Amino acid sequence: MQVKAEAAPAIHVGIDVSKAHLDVHLHPLGERLQVTNDACGHIHLVEHLRQHPVALVLLEPTARYHCGVHRQLHEAGVPVALADPLRARRFAQACGTLAKTDAIDAAMLAHMGERLEPDPVAPPTPAQAELQELTTARRATIDERTALTNQHAAATGTFLRRELANRLRTLARHIARLDARIDAMIHTDPELDRKARILRSIPGVGPVVTLTMLALLSELGRVTAKQASALAGLAPFARDSGASQPKRRIHGGRAQLRCVLYMAALVASRYNPDLKRFYQSLIERGKPAKLALAAVARKLVVLANTLITENRVWTANAA
Repeated sequence: MQVKAEAAPAIHVGIDVSKAHLDVHLHPLGERLQVTNDACGHIHLVEHLRQHPVALVLLEPTARYHCGVHRQLHEAGVPVALADPLRARRFAQACGTLAKTDAIDAAMLAHMGERLEPDPVAPPTPAQAELQELTTARRATIDERTALTNQHAAATGTFLRRELANRLRTLARHIARLDARIDAMIHTDPELDRKARILRSIPGVGPVVTLTMLALLSELGRVTAKQASALAGLAPFARDSGASQPKRRIHGGRAQLRCVLYMAALVASRYNPDLKRFYQSLIERGKPAKLALAAVARKLVVLANTLITENRVWTANAA
C-alpha cells in the first residue's frame, strides 16, 4: 500500500520594509532572512521564494521604499498584499506581542497574512506611479506658494518683498510645467484619459479634483461603493456599546483625497442639480452643514466609481 506524501504547507511571507533592508519571515517554516532593498536584493528574494509554495506576501507600505519589491514580486507572479500599519500593530498587540523589532514585525505580518487572508494588490502602473509623484509635488508646491504669498503680504521691507515676488514667479512657472506634464500624461494614456473625461463630466468635479482622484484613488471602477467610500475616508463607522449609541464618524482613508473631495462637495452642493437636492434634503432634516457636505462628498465618490465602472459620463438624475 502506497502512502501519499503530504502536500507542502502553504507559505505566508511577511516583509518589514526599511530604506536599506527587507526583513523577511516565512511562516510556518520559521525561516528568516534579510536582503538589501535594491534590485539585487529583490532578485535574490524572488529566487528564494520560488523554492516554496508561497500563498501570499504581506508587507507594509513605507513611503516609497516598498514600491520596488512590490513590483518585482508581482512581475514574478507572487501574490502581494499591503497591510495598514496601524492595523498590523494592533494585530501584533492582539496576539500578545508587545515588543517591536524589524524581525518581529516581519513575523507578525506573516501571521496576519495567514489569519486574515487580505486580497492581493497589483502595484501601480508606471504611468500611475509617475502621476502620483507629480500630484504630490504639485500639492507641495501649492502649499509653498500659499506660505510665500502670506509672507509677501506681511512683509514691509522692499528687498524682502522683491525676493519673495521673484520666488513666487519661479513657483508659478514650476506649477505650469507640472500641469503641462500632468495633462500630457493623462491625454496620452487611454485609461487615464477615459477616467478623466468621465470625472470631468460630473458637475462639481474640476481639474484639481479629477487629478487627485486619478492619482490617489486609482481603484475607482474596480471596487464596490462601500470600498471606494472607505478608501476616501468618507465611510461612517458605528461605535455603539451597550445602551450607548454615539454619532457615527468618518475616519481613516486618504486624508489628502478627503480634503479635496470636501471642497468639491461645496461646489457640487450648489451646482450639481442632483447633489444639490440631496444636500438640501439633509439640511431640511436637521443635519449639520458639515455632516451634509461629508455625505455629498461620499455621494461624489460613489457616483464617480459607478460611472467609471459602467464606462459612461454623468447625466442628470444619475446620482
